[in-house]
Amino acid sequence: MLTTIEKILFLILAFGALYFAGTGFYSVYKTIRRGRAEDRFDNLSERLLDAVWTVLSQKTVFKRRPLISLLHALVFYGFLYYFLVNVVDLLEGFFPFHPRGAVWGPFNLLADLLTGGVLIGIVGLALRRFLVRPGDFAFASNVPVHEEVKVGILRDSTIVAVFIFIHVGSRLLSKAAQLAQEGIDPYQPVGSAFAAIFGGANPNAVIALEHLFWWGALGSILLFLPYFPRSKHIHLFMAPINLALKREKAGALLPMDFEKEESFGAAKLEELSWPRLLDAYSCIMCNRCQEVCPAYVTGKALSPAAILINERYELNRIRREFSAGKESPRPLLDFALNEEATWACTTCNACIEVCPVGNEQMLHIIDVRRERVLMQAEFPNALKKAFTGMEQVGNPWQMAPESRLEWAQKLPFQVPTVEQNARPNVLYWVGCAAAFDPRAQKIARSMAEILNAAGVSWAVLGLQEKCTGDAARRAGNEYLFSQLATENVETLNALKPELIVTTCPHCLHTLRNEYSQLGGNYVVKHHSEFINELIKAGKLSLRPNSDGVSTYHDPCYLGRHNGVFDGPRQVIESVGAKLSEPARNRSNSFCCGAGGAQFWKEEEPGRERVTANRYRELKGTGARTVATGCPFCMRMFTEEAAQEEPEAAPEILDIAEIVANNLRR
Repeated sequence: MLTTIEKILFLILAFGALYFAGTGFYSVYKTIRRGRAEDRFDNLSERLLDAVWTVLSQKTVFKRRPLISLLHALVFYGFLYYFLVNVVDLLEGFFPFHPRGAVWGPFNLLADLLTGGVLIGIVGLALRRFLVRPGDFAFASNVPVHEEVKVGILRDSTIVAVFIFIHVGSRLLSKAAQLAQEGIDPYQPVGSAFAAIFGGANPNAVIALEHLFWWGALGSILLFLPYFPRSKHIHLFMAPINLALKREKAGALLPMDFEKEESFGAAKLEELSWPRLLDAYSCIMCNRCQEVCPAYVTGKALSPAAILINERYELNRIRREFSAGKESPRPLLDFALNEEATWACTTCNACIEVCPVGNEQMLHIIDVRRERVLMQAEFPNALKKAFTGMEQVGNPWQMAPESRLEWAQKLPFQVPTVEQNARPNVLYWVGCAAAFDPRAQKIARSMAEILNAAGVSWAVLGLQEKCTGDAARRAGNEYLFSQLATENVETLNALKPELIVTTCPHCLHTLRNEYSQLGGNYVVKHHSEFINELIKAGKLSLRPNSDGVSTYHDPCYLGRHNGVFDGPRQVIESVGAKLSEPARNRSNSFCCGAGGAQFWKEEEPGRERVTANRYRELKGTGARTVATGCPFCMRMFTEEAAQEEPEAAPEILDIAEIVANNLRR
């Protein structure tokens, strides 16, 4: 037990530490409150339960880096239990209270084992950080980095690692000194083993060391608490909040109120919504997001991790003034990212899907794009044509609306429109790509053959169909998206379709997840899902004559954004093909490079094109056929394959084409 002087000293230090830590955390709270309003508090009980399970199971952490995740789990579970351990140790220091014996056995055993686990974990993580220093800790030289990041990350990592080591190590040695006086405890095997260090020492010296290490364990907390709000360790509190308040589908962008809002998008920190500012404080700087980012992997100036880290260091730098209501002194493009990084994002959702703490990095970029397009009218020149086409003729190809049904002219039957079949069971949403792109038109014709062969009552909108506005929205032109979406919703609501089927994942995502924001609530399925249902129901007669090997590319907007993985694979296997999966598949699939309006502009400079990286991987499976479920993915890979000799390149086919080629006619 502590002496009276020690107790008084501890209470004084504790009061000071809690005061400065409290003011720091309150300042962080006020900083986050500076962000724009956004409702994240629906279904709060479900959100909280889901967040608790996610945190306790560490399931998001174990998505990647299994060994490193294990080390992190050892530290995490140890620290979680240490909230109780520290309270017990504090009581033991202040009162004649001695938690020993069979009653306290389970508590002491778990505390002892987790003490060893934390030390193993932190030593392993420190060795990786300071000695091994793998590439995922660094940013490429062309990535914009805040001026305080390089020194700040090293300093912060050092302070946190030293604190954990001293805190937990001191607690172990304090217990070891105690056990050296009282005798070993079977419920404390690690502490008992270390008690041998004090064997033969002067009893008074052992008592003094026990006190010293008690102070090392609990005093280190008091020293660290004021620094806590500035450290990356703040994610201990912010990450669970972020996980609880994250959006169910981050890729389903929220609309703007053009009548009430005076500015759009984000040029400065305070113009981001509050969840974006919470992202910056939740980030644990693991850089997993940049590992899976197509732009970063192929040498572009974009790192999703750097954006959040840059924002965090800027917020720490200006927090006192910013939390008090003052305007941030410089725009995001001066420290968080640059123009090149802004336009390199493919909106593939990989960064959000892999993040262990629920950050939504992609949405930071979308906010900046919105400001550039809507407020500054500054965006890549190539996007002007796509915007003009969508605005004037309803499609980014700038094709005459009257030509929207030309894809059907080569079919031996007439494609029904809603004028001819006003109440179809299935409305086939063709999409601009399948309507106007010569290669993608084959997808539409194959889909029409399949619908006819299955005896489905179906129709298309024909000349009434317009672009869903996906590319405009992802490029930041929310106003243009709103115009297109409003017109489409009016058309669809008048028709009241029973089921919409589309061959384009981008149309699927927009129709299914975003038109509901404008009053359009529809049942929408990707054609691979619908075809799979037709096959299982026996409505399609197939000749499974494919004896070759196929590989399947998961489109970002079908897989990660909408969770459709199994249907396309089952369709491919239904024609007798053997699937050879690429290394990056399903939720870990790599982007084709077309998303986020990239299809309509030149790709930012880098080591290679995103498409080349993915095509090389798909070809490396040895498959004769690369199956796709997106007309944009098909176009990207077809152009890549065209650079090779025909006999060396795999055949690029859509799911619908594969099935249509194997129909019993």
